[in-house]
Amino acid sequence: MDQKPSIERKKAADFPQELLDLFDGYVHGALGRRGFLRRARRFAVGGVTAAALFEMLRPNYAWAIQVPPDDKRIKSETSAVPSPQGNGSIKGYLVRPATTAKLPAVLVIHENRGLNPYIEDVARRLAVADFIAFAPDGLSSLGGYPGDDEKGLELFGKLDRGKMLEDFLAAALWLKARPDCTGKLGAVGFCFGGGIVNQLAVRMGADLSAGVPFYGTQPAAADAARIKAPINAQYGEQDKRITDGWPAFDVVLTEAHVPHEGHIYAGANHGFHNDTTPRYDEAAAKEAWQRTLDWFNKYLRT
Repeated sequence: MDQKPSIERKKAADFPQELLDLFDGYVHGALGRRGFLRRARRFAVGGVTAAALFEMLRPNYAWAIQVPPDDKRIKSETSAVPSPQGNGSIKGYLVRPATTAKLPAVLVIHENRGLNPYIEDVARRLAVADFIAFAPDGLSSLGGYPGDDEKGLELFGKLDRGKMLEDFLAAALWLKARPDCTGKLGAVGFCFGGGIVNQLAVRMGADLSAGVPFYGTQPAAADAARIKAPINAQYGEQDKRITDGWPAFDVVLTEAHVPHEGHIYAGANHGFHNDTTPRYDEAAAKEAWQRTLDWFNKYLRT
């Protein structure tokens, strides 16, 4: 896996905001690794190279494990879901409490790298909070998350985004219909996954009981007007590219009489919930996660 435990853990405050924004451009494909290294050279001071800055900023998945895979409170498996309108099928990580009770379910949607260890851990965090969680891998049709983020991004560029959305929709409907699910379904996603949560809310209407998009691209106004699921959106103040779209989304949801909240965390960057990179903001992440659990408890357990 993409782990570098020997690297000292840094915080966003340890880097210039301009460098963090530059790395955000790399993360979202606006420039490649070479382009990042070339432009990052001017931040390489005190004997720290641009390559070293890159290593400091990229994920270390050893830091993501809050709930170990062998935690006795949960049980997990890999499941494959048919997706006839998408890529044929989609595989994912299914985890639930080690009980036989019927429970509400939450679909967990990854960033633009595939089903990495951070997202698997998020699914386990939901399981210990008494939800069934399923984290599908949008890269399933290309062999799944390759264990390396750069390769994952490369694979993402080869996917038909329309078919991948159909895969996620198939996963959502499969999860909702499982016999161990109460029929109440929520969705949480991060970055690319946050945008998918919003798109599923558009597509599923009242079949989605609640959505929590973390720094996800908002749908067009005409599409957003079709949303029925209560939405609790999480944003970082520094993430202007995404956060600036919240006011218009707020207006449409208000006009559509959709229960919703939007939270913008002061000083937080894009990816502030991902605890594998320096962009992680512990205070914002914990507050946003508690809001996530509160939202799902409110709308999935009634």
